[in-house]
Amino acid sequence: MKLIPPSAGPKRLVLLRHGRTAWNRIGRAQGHADISLDKLGVAQAKSAARQLSAYAPALIWSSDLARARETAERLVAVTEHELVFDKRLREFDVGVRQGLTFDEFVARFPELSARLRTGERVDVPGAETTEEVSSRMVAVLQDAAEALGDQETAILVGHGASLRTGLLSFLRVAEDRHEILAGMANCAWAVLELHRHRGWQIIDYNAQTLPESPELADDL
Repeated sequence: MKLIPPSAGPKRLVLLRHGRTAWNRIGRAQGHADISLDKLGVAQAKSAARQLSAYAPALIWSSDLARARETAERLVAVTEHELVFDKRLREFDVGVRQGLTFDEFVARFPELSARLRTGERVDVPGAETTEEVSSRMVAVLQDAAEALGDQETAILVGHGASLRTGLLSFLRVAEDRHEILAGMANCAWAVLELHRHRGWQIIDYNAQTLPESPELADDL
């Protein structure tokens, strides 16, 4: 694979969501649960690794949760780069929702789920707030950006909701405008580049390696 030479572009942050898990497939809230990739998730991670290795990353940081760690390990296997784990890249702690499908959550917490469906700001017991997640995610993105030399790339491997929240907060998008970005698909990524005059810009978002097709995993 032809590598992108360091002189070809500015500083770059690549935010990669982990591959699919069995809980993703059935819609079970994962939060901080340590869930591994399923067969398709492994195939997605291998495909993403082949493509993203072309950036010749200067650093690879990952959430320490199994699904992110196993995704990052496929990238490290291709790049032979050191892998650094950072708990700040973890998913939202979803509190009492962890391990439940939406239907199970509704059945167990009917009043709470009804309030959430109306768009009301509700504190889910044990869950992190958006402000808490934004704070840790912005901090880790800033640290990664500051660790880069001129024209280098960092790849940060994490989780859909926290990566999306972190990206928007890093770019100082008001929270009431966060719905302008759709959620990130499994093993999709976003790319930010530092423009010399305009600051950090999104140049790609929700780039995907494989559709949700179990048959494709058999071919990889």
